[in-house]
Amino acid sequence: MQKVKIPVTLDPVKAAQKRSTFDGIVPLQNLTRLAESLVEKQGEVAVRIECGTDEQGLAVLNGAAACPVTVRCERCGEPMKLALDSEFVYTPVKGDDDAALALIPERYDVIERDEHGEINLRQLVEDELILALPLFPMHDAADCDISADAMSFGDIGPEPEKPNPFAILQELKKK
Repeated sequence: MQKVKIPVTLDPVKAAQKRSTFDGIVPLQNLTRLAESLVEKQGEVAVRIECGTDEQGLAVLNGAAACPVTVRCERCGEPMKLALDSEFVYTPVKGDDDAALALIPERYDVIERDEHGEINLRQLVEDELILALPLFPMHDAADCDISADAMSFGDIGPEPEKPNPFAILQELKKK
């Protein structure tokens, strides 16, 4: 199968009218914000986007993005492989159209069109993959190369007894 690059920008209304389908790749090194969180910046993101209209007449972008990435384990600091997979459904709106926002069903995420009526597909895919990243990626505890001794930081001694600050009030109450 030939690898086709996904366009950077797209007019979602025209694409929905044509019922366009985009099936291709986005090079991982082009997604600079996502690449900041990765150990290896090489690879490709498989992207599929289907454009159409729903029963309300709204333009809808239904898509999925998936790629294998290598991130740093927060527990042991070693690289670990992770499969990112994200599915999304967007409907485009103009930035200042508050009345249209009220009519959009909750099942759709909203994406804002620029001054030319287009959306940035690369940014949309990058945002979805960033959201798919775990906050603290870690191996399973059994797979981590760190020992249990390295994760403990010593014994905590008994807490010294402090006088009760309300003991004075108890004494005043007795008088």
